[in-house]
Amino acid sequence: MGGIRTSGDLVAWMQITRRMKIHEAKAYVAKKLKIDLLDLTNEEVMRPIREELGIGVVTSVAGSPKGIRAKIKIAELLDISIRSVDLFKSQL
Repeated sequence: MGGIRTSGDLVAWMQITRRMKIHEAKAYVAKKLKIDLLDLTNEEVMRPIREELGIGVVTSVAGSPKGIRAKIKIAELLDISIRSVDLFKSQL
């Protein structure tokens, strides 16, 4: 996986938060993104998806979510709790 270039960060979140094995985590993320399992590692497929969903890309796009905004969208997309997101929301 290529981290934020593809879906490695999303798969890692599922492994950490839900204690999923890698194959299970990949299948979950692919289902949530509505893409084929093989497309998870394809930068050309993942970049437009990440931009559309606002879950962050390596080289930022003007006006697109970055930092905590992107993390909030990741938490919502994957139905997980991310501590920094929860902390941020509690301070609003």
